[in-house]
Amino acid sequence: MPGSSKRRYIRLQVINGKNLQVPSDRIPAGIYVSIIVDSSRRWNSAISVLSSDESAAWGNTVTLLLHPSPALSVEIRASYEADRMLGRGEVIGKLKMSWDELLDHGDEPFGESILPICAWCPPFPHAEDCRCTHLPLSKRRSVWLERNIARDTDAGHAHFAKYVASKTVSHLNHAMQCFQSVLNQCPASHPDRATALTNLAWARLKGYSRNHPQDIDATTSLFRNALELRPQRHPDHALSLYNLTQALNWRYGEKDTAADIREAAQLYHELLPLCPEGTYLREIVIDECNELPTDASDEGVHLRRVVLEFCPPGHQLRPIALNELAEAVEACFDQRGNIDDLDTSIRLRREAMSLCPEGHSDHNGCLNNLALSLKSRFNHQGKPNDLDEAISLHEEVLRLCPVGYEFRDFLLDNLGIALITRFDKRIDIDDITRAVSLDREALTLRPPGHPHHDATLNNLALALITRYYALGVVEDINEAIDRFRESLQSSWLDHAKRHVYLSNLSSALCSRFKQTQKNEDVEEAITLCQESLASLSSLHPDRWLSYRWLKEAYLSRYRILHDPADLSLAIEHFRLASGHPTQGFPNRIQTALHWVAAAEDHKHDSVLEAYQVCLELFDSHVMTRSSVISRREAATAFDGAKSLPVDAASCAIRRHNLRRAVELMEQGRGQQWSLASRLRTPLEDLESISPELARKFLHLGKHLSDAQGSVASTDRVDADRAATEYRRLTREWEATVAEIRDLPAFSRFLLPPLYEDLQVVARQGPVIILVASQYSCNAIIIPTSGDPHHVPLPSVTLIELTNLKDRFARAIRQASRMNPAEPRKDLVVLSRIIWDEIMLPIVNVLEHVLKVERRSRIWLCPTAAFTSIPLHAANPFLTKPDRSKEPCLEDLYICSYTPTLSALVRSRKLMKKRVPPSFVAIGQGQPGAGKGKDLLAVDSELELVHKLVPATVNRTAISGNAATRAGALEALQENTWVHLACHGKQDRMQPYDSHFVMKDKHLTLLDIMERDIPHAEFAFLSACHTAVGDEETPDEVIHLAAGLQFSGFKSVIGTLWEVDDAVAKHVVEAFYRYMFRDGVMDCTKAAWALNCATHSVKTKVPLEQRMVFVHIGV
Repeated sequence: MPGSSKRRYIRLQVINGKNLQVPSDRIPAGIYVSIIVDSSRRWNSAISVLSSDESAAWGNTVTLLLHPSPALSVEIRASYEADRMLGRGEVIGKLKMSWDELLDHGDEPFGESILPICAWCPPFPHAEDCRCTHLPLSKRRSVWLERNIARDTDAGHAHFAKYVASKTVSHLNHAMQCFQSVLNQCPASHPDRATALTNLAWARLKGYSRNHPQDIDATTSLFRNALELRPQRHPDHALSLYNLTQALNWRYGEKDTAADIREAAQLYHELLPLCPEGTYLREIVIDECNELPTDASDEGVHLRRVVLEFCPPGHQLRPIALNELAEAVEACFDQRGNIDDLDTSIRLRREAMSLCPEGHSDHNGCLNNLALSLKSRFNHQGKPNDLDEAISLHEEVLRLCPVGYEFRDFLLDNLGIALITRFDKRIDIDDITRAVSLDREALTLRPPGHPHHDATLNNLALALITRYYALGVVEDINEAIDRFRESLQSSWLDHAKRHVYLSNLSSALCSRFKQTQKNEDVEEAITLCQESLASLSSLHPDRWLSYRWLKEAYLSRYRILHDPADLSLAIEHFRLASGHPTQGFPNRIQTALHWVAAAEDHKHDSVLEAYQVCLELFDSHVMTRSSVISRREAATAFDGAKSLPVDAASCAIRRHNLRRAVELMEQGRGQQWSLASRLRTPLEDLESISPELARKFLHLGKHLSDAQGSVASTDRVDADRAATEYRRLTREWEATVAEIRDLPAFSRFLLPPLYEDLQVVARQGPVIILVASQYSCNAIIIPTSGDPHHVPLPSVTLIELTNLKDRFARAIRQASRMNPAEPRKDLVVLSRIIWDEIMLPIVNVLEHVLKVERRSRIWLCPTAAFTSIPLHAANPFLTKPDRSKEPCLEDLYICSYTPTLSALVRSRKLMKKRVPPSFVAIGQGQPGAGKGKDLLAVDSELELVHKLVPATVNRTAISGNAATRAGALEALQENTWVHLACHGKQDRMQPYDSHFVMKDKHLTLLDIMERDIPHAEFAFLSACHTAVGDEETPDEVIHLAAGLQFSGFKSVIGTLWEVDDAVAKHVVEAFYRYMFRDGVMDCTKAAWALNCATHSVKTKVPLEQRMVFVHIGV
């Protein structure tokens, strides 16, 4: 109080400050509060690190005497040193208020940019300030010097802050003079030299260097020198690291020096762990890391992963960090072609999209980026779902960004490219028409001079030339070439996509050469491709593009000029393109298929090599798919692939290499079965040599089988994750297989079998492979020993076989409507054709060359159209002069079928593992509404079978309500012998959905395949369509009978068409009477028993119901 001798004190508690922004835009080491006590004294709070929300918390308390000063004067200051502070730092904000006003203010905050203060007035004693008048002269000079340095530093901060606010150069010059003066007063040993270096460097970086770019090197050196004086564990080491990144980033922006941005990234990597969580510096560093250019190096990707770790779920910068990491790993994919990188990118982009719903500022970008990644994966793997989703996302983001949107040009371009890709696969004219329209609109938004003008020119040209390939409009190809040229001229020499522009122009010129035969076009095309190749590393995925167009150019010129050197060069580039390891399998397969076609057309010696490459690529491509259904989709995606195995065999036959024909046929056929059976390979021999490797192989095989799944997950994130895990397991499995092959006796473990390996299939009788190719139709007989025998079928062509197959189908349908006693004239005619044109030439070799005894066993291995013809029913239907009948095929031999040679070999190996037999009869005669008509004879058939099975055998029957999908599966797994009487249906569109009709759900082929029943022996499928194959896959045999054989049944009787259950019962009865007439359960007798049964019921059962049954297996 005035006039009072009693002293008054006030206690101030400094709590926190918000919205603390440094005028100079420099990152502080911390923020502190300074209270002016009197003209010579200040009280300073502790230095608090600035938080990510630009706030600071102190919680310091100070007690002040009210008398010396009539008012409270407070400053908030930024300190640029966490350790020894030079000067008082930079003023952020000020507050001046009388004590009475302060006491009246209470606890309310002091505006948006100043700290809240709590105040009260207890009487506490006051501590006097310390003076230095008692110090020695030398010390006083040192103190004076330090104050001089501090004063100049503070002046420099003040001038520099004014420069940042006003851009007045005089303020910058004063700041530079002050900071230089301080540096001059801080020699190498001075404790404040690092601070002086940093202050001067910062002023130069933010002011002087921007007007004098040549000075940036000196500025960077100042930051380096400061960092050297602040090694690891120094309190200001982190901030010095950050300061150096600023100089490097700025120099990179000016000079585009890759070394600078690499060093900056390394410094950020070192800096991030030093930035405490929640601090402003960490947020800034993360933000700047996200702004770094995409770096596909291992170090660049690792930095992105570290940044993401510092942005956990819930962090505001996580979506950006996800997208930046996705960009980096996708850049790795672009350079190296590792599909795992692309899968990782897609997974990251899906998470980013989930964090940015519609309305979020980054939603559109996330949609667009995910769409681009999905399209890249489609290009690499060929999964249709990826392309459809990509187009859907592109269309969605374009809908959200109407005319006038800033980045609409990108969205138009991206959707146009995706539509071109889909048009190439599905040939929908609407797609290519839309693509041209979208690219033209994009070009209006990117006029000459626009940084992406070249890309849109290229994309429009691509759409035009694609339309030219489809419609042949000459104007399209000429405009495409003009646009490609403009695109190339608009791009700089080191443009990242220049090699693509070169290849694209080359492709257009090559296409025009085919039309005009102007040599200058093809010469330029070759030169452009060679230039493109020269710019790419040896493993860059896009080298494939240049190889592709080089082989096309050489091949086109060969077709005009007939220079053998051009054909040789074309073949060499076919070889390079199809073998390029970092390109996706679909493109390589397409190239190899074209190689096959070219080599066949021009009778080139590389044709067998081309077929071999095709088959190997198909095998590798299909193996990448994690479900059997997706494998089939992959196998049916290529035009010309369906006939590949038979065409390869035909080629080998025409080149007089029968052993190779057998090997190629086996390698290409039954691919679905062979891929799956690799995981179930018997390992007795391996276990005796290396038990550890055998256990490892079995363990990985089981995990791979479990990972396959029958149907891909509907959740795309889960599906991508499962596919990545499947590939990881596949790589481990392949590495284990490689280890096994290093063992002396296992060098060909799981490799495509050689003829010597396959010939064991004929130990119990010759095997006849029937090859139906567009080039020729032939039979190959594999004898018990020696070389295979070729049986040409000159009077049979693929077209005639197809007609014969269709005629059989019509004759069978007609017979099903006839009275059982009526003669089957059409079937008789067709059976004669089979005998005369197909089987008689084979029988002649069997009888007269190989001397195969009558009633011996033979195995038929039909391919392509042969699989739908009842070869076993070949019959001359002739009467000899003595009125006896000419023998038919089944009079001469006991016929069986095998879907592949390997399937029969595998079944015979499994015969070694026999267990006591058990028999189950499963019947479902009343499946329910919508599942087929009632089969009235099923129950009586089951009773009959039960009576005929030897009484010594464990016998059970399942029928009616008990004959469910689960019940049937359990019975299949628990019994070695099975009789199935029910409706059966072969699904032509999706053969894995082929099924037996049970009471509740269908028992599908997929259900059966997923069971491994190694002790199973025999199955009689008294159902319709159980041995009819898939017509879409490359000469594949996917049917119910083959599925049971794959699951473990060694001997199976199936049907080729619809069975009349009332009539078929006679065949069933006769079969089991012959089968068990000696009371022994021997599945190897099934073929003989069926042969005898069909002979014995001729008077009771019409021809088509005898022909319908076939035996498969041992």
